[in-house]
Amino acid sequence: MAVEQYAEWVKNVSQEIKNDALWSIKAYRFSMYISDLAWDDARKLQKYPYMLGLINQLYRAVGSIGANIAEGYSRASGRERAKFYEYALGSAREARDWYYKGRHVLGNATFEHRMRILNEIIRLLITMISQQRGYREIREEHTNYE
Repeated sequence: MAVEQYAEWVKNVSQEIKNDALWSIKAYRFSMYISDLAWDDARKLQKYPYMLGLINQLYRAVGSIGANIAEGYSRASGRERAKFYEYALGSAREARDWYYKGRHVLGNATFEHRMRILNEIIRLLITMISQQRGYREIREEHTNYE
């Protein structure tokens, strides 16, 4: 992730958002950041009429990441929090898929940058889910499809 870009973005986030305890959740901050990036990406993609469906799906998936983290954070039990963090995890993976499909228009540098952010969100969410469930860790199976 371009650290300078992210740091500049953080400076411009409303203090009202930063004052909420939710802001302390790194995955939430990154989800807000990628939501803003997705807005600009959607504007680039909209120049191509055949990308309109992708734009809708991409923007909904990216927006859903932070929304589910916020809803989960507000739940009373770890089990409930984990459920919403799992929804956020699914949305992060979906967003990654849509970015892959839009990479030809967005360009490789933009695509790789978005992948780094989404992969970090995914990594953080996996840890958060494990913590809320009381597990030591979630093991992701790696499948070789070649």
